[in-house]
Amino acid sequence: MMRTIFLLLLLIIATMMTACSSTDYSDLESFVKDSSNGLKGKVDPLPEVKLHKSFIYQAFDISDPFSPRTSDHTKNVSNGISPDLNRQKEILESYPLESLSLVGSMQQDNAVFALIKSPDGILHRVRKGNHLGHNFGRIETISEAEVNLTEIVQSGTNEWIEKQSALMLKN
Repeated sequence: MMRTIFLLLLLIIATMMTACSSTDYSDLESFVKDSSNGLKGKVDPLPEVKLHKSFIYQAFDISDPFSPRTSDHTKNVSNGISPDLNRQKEILESYPLESLSLVGSMQQDNAVFALIKSPDGILHRVRKGNHLGHNFGRIETISEAEVNLTEIVQSGTNEWIEKQSALMLKN
Protein backbone atom coordinates (compact mmCIF):
# COMPACT_ATOMS: atom_id res chain seq x y z
CA MET A 1 0.00 0.00 0.00
CA MET A 2 2.74 2.36 0.87
CA ARG A 3 4.52 1.49 -2.27
CA THR A 4 1.55 2.33 -4.48
CA ILE A 5 1.14 5.72 -2.80
CA PHE A 6 4.80 6.44 -3.36
CA LEU A 7 4.54 5.47 -7.06
CA LEU A 8 1.41 7.55 -7.49
CA LEU A 9 3.11 10.58 -5.89
CA LEU A 10 6.13 10.10 -8.11
CA LEU A 11 3.91 9.95 -11.20
CA ILE A 12 2.16 13.23 -10.21
CA ILE A 13 5.47 15.00 -9.68
CA ALA A 14 6.78 13.78 -13.05
CA THR A 15 3.72 15.10 -14.93
CA MET A 16 3.97 18.46 -13.20
CA MET A 17 7.62 18.73 -14.17
CA THR A 18 6.89 18.00 -17.80
CA ALA A 19 4.17 20.66 -17.83
CA CYS A 20 6.68 23.30 -16.66
CA SER A 21 9.30 22.38 -19.23
CA SER A 22 7.72 24.27 -22.11
CA THR A 23 10.34 25.77 -24.47
CA ASP A 24 8.01 28.28 -26.07
CA TYR A 25 9.70 31.66 -25.55
CA SER A 26 8.15 33.30 -28.57
CA ASP A 27 6.57 36.13 -26.56
CA LEU A 28 9.91 36.99 -24.95
CA GLU A 29 11.76 36.80 -28.25
CA SER A 30 9.23 39.10 -29.94
CA PHE A 31 9.49 41.63 -27.09
CA VAL A 32 13.27 41.79 -27.39
CA LYS A 33 13.00 42.11 -31.15
CA ASP A 34 10.37 44.89 -30.98
CA SER A 35 12.00 46.87 -28.15
CA SER A 36 14.78 48.15 -30.41
CA ASN A 37 12.36 49.45 -33.05
CA GLY A 38 12.13 53.24 -33.20
CA LEU A 39 15.35 53.88 -31.28
CA LYS A 40 17.74 56.10 -33.08
CA GLY A 41 20.79 56.90 -30.97
CA LYS A 42 23.35 59.49 -31.87
CA VAL A 43 26.62 60.10 -30.10
CA ASP A 44 27.95 63.64 -30.28
CA PRO A 45 31.48 63.91 -31.68
CA LEU A 46 34.30 64.64 -29.28
CA PRO A 47 35.15 68.32 -28.84
CA GLU A 48 38.14 69.60 -30.70
CA VAL A 49 41.28 69.69 -28.57
CA LYS A 50 42.74 73.17 -28.30
CA LEU A 51 46.50 73.32 -28.35
CA HIS A 52 48.19 75.00 -25.43
CA LYS A 53 50.26 78.02 -26.32
CA SER A 54 53.61 77.93 -24.57
CA PHE A 55 55.13 81.00 -22.96
CA ILE A 56 58.83 81.65 -22.60
CA TYR A 57 59.79 83.74 -19.56
CA GLN A 58 62.28 86.41 -20.61
CA ALA A 59 62.07 88.91 -17.76
CA PHE A 60 65.42 88.13 -16.17
CA ASP A 61 66.32 91.81 -15.89
CA ILE A 62 63.23 92.61 -13.75
CA SER A 63 63.58 92.37 -9.97
CA ASP A 64 62.49 89.17 -8.25
CA PRO A 65 58.98 89.64 -6.75
CA PHE A 66 59.80 87.19 -3.95
CA SER A 67 62.84 88.98 -2.56
CA PRO A 68 62.40 91.94 -0.16
CA ARG A 69 62.73 95.37 -1.68
CA THR A 70 65.74 97.42 -0.62
CA SER A 71 65.33 100.95 -1.90
CA ASP A 72 66.66 104.06 -0.17
CA HIS A 73 63.26 105.57 0.71
CA THR A 74 62.07 102.46 2.64
CA LYS A 75 65.23 101.75 4.61
CA ASN A 76 64.75 104.43 7.25
CA VAL A 77 60.94 104.42 7.50
CA SER A 78 59.85 103.78 11.07
CA ASN A 79 56.75 104.93 12.91
CA GLY A 80 57.92 103.82 16.35
CA ILE A 81 55.60 100.80 16.53
CA SER A 82 57.27 97.44 16.86
CA PRO A 83 56.56 94.22 18.75
CA ASP A 84 58.69 93.17 21.69
CA LEU A 85 60.52 90.25 20.11
CA ASN A 86 62.47 89.53 23.32
CA ARG A 87 59.30 88.96 25.38
CA GLN A 88 58.52 85.35 26.32
CA LYS A 89 55.53 84.16 24.29
CA GLU A 90 52.33 83.14 26.06
CA ILE A 91 50.53 79.85 25.34
CA LEU A 92 47.69 81.41 23.31
CA GLU A 93 50.18 83.13 20.98
CA SER A 94 50.93 79.76 19.41
CA TYR A 95 47.42 79.64 17.86
CA PRO A 96 46.01 81.82 15.07
CA LEU A 97 43.42 84.28 16.36
CA GLU A 98 40.75 82.75 14.10
CA SER A 99 41.08 79.38 15.83
CA LEU A 100 40.48 80.79 19.33
CA SER A 101 36.96 81.30 20.65
CA LEU A 102 35.56 83.32 23.52
CA VAL A 103 33.28 81.11 25.62
CA GLY A 104 32.59 83.41 28.56
CA SER A 105 33.80 85.99 31.00
CA MET A 106 33.97 86.22 34.77
CA GLN A 107 34.74 88.77 37.42
CA GLN A 108 36.69 88.02 40.56
CA ASP A 109 37.06 90.90 43.04
CA ASN A 110 37.81 93.86 40.73
CA ALA A 111 39.52 91.84 37.99
CA VAL A 112 37.66 90.82 34.82
CA PHE A 113 38.76 87.61 33.10
CA ALA A 114 37.83 86.09 29.75
CA LEU A 115 37.60 82.36 29.12
CA ILE A 116 39.24 81.48 25.80
CA LYS A 117 38.96 78.01 24.28
CA SER A 118 41.94 76.86 22.21
CA PRO A 119 41.61 74.46 19.24
CA ASP A 120 42.76 71.54 21.41
CA GLY A 121 39.73 72.09 23.67
CA ILE A 122 41.56 73.57 26.68
CA LEU A 123 40.01 76.58 28.45
CA HIS A 124 42.39 79.43 29.28
CA ARG A 125 41.69 82.31 31.66
CA VAL A 126 43.10 85.60 30.37
CA ARG A 127 42.90 89.23 31.46
CA LYS A 128 43.76 92.68 30.16
CA GLY A 129 47.38 92.81 29.02
CA ASN A 130 47.67 89.13 28.10
CA HIS A 131 48.71 88.25 24.55
CA LEU A 132 47.07 85.92 22.04
CA GLY A 133 47.22 85.13 18.33
CA HIS A 134 50.15 85.08 15.91
CA ASN A 135 50.20 88.87 15.37
CA PHE A 136 51.38 89.92 18.85
CA GLY A 137 47.78 90.59 19.94
CA ARG A 138 47.46 92.33 23.35
CA ILE A 139 44.10 92.33 25.17
CA GLU A 140 42.84 95.89 25.70
CA THR A 141 39.31 95.41 27.07
CA ILE A 142 37.12 92.52 28.17
CA SER A 143 33.33 92.70 28.22
CA GLU A 144 30.62 90.07 28.56
CA ALA A 145 30.27 89.65 24.79
CA GLU A 146 33.75 90.35 23.38
CA VAL A 147 37.47 90.71 23.93
CA ASN A 148 39.08 93.66 22.14
CA LEU A 149 42.74 93.47 21.32
CA THR A 150 45.42 95.36 19.45
CA GLU A 151 47.57 93.40 17.04
CA ILE A 152 50.89 94.54 15.61
CA VAL A 153 51.30 93.49 11.97
CA GLN A 154 54.05 94.20 9.50
CA SER A 155 52.92 96.40 6.60
CA GLY A 156 56.23 96.95 4.85
CA THR A 157 59.80 95.82 5.08
CA ASN A 158 60.63 97.81 8.21
CA GLU A 159 57.23 99.20 9.20
CA TRP A 160 54.75 97.85 11.76
CA ILE A 161 51.18 99.05 12.25
CA GLU A 162 48.57 98.45 14.93
CA LYS A 163 45.33 96.75 13.98
CA GLN A 164 42.21 96.42 16.15
CA SER A 165 40.65 92.95 16.42
CA ALA A 166 37.99 91.34 18.54
CA LEU A 167 36.92 87.89 19.69
CA MET A 168 33.16 87.64 19.89
CA LEU A 169 31.23 85.38 22.24
CA LYS A 170 30.09 82.21 20.45
CA ASN A 171 26.54 80.98 21.00
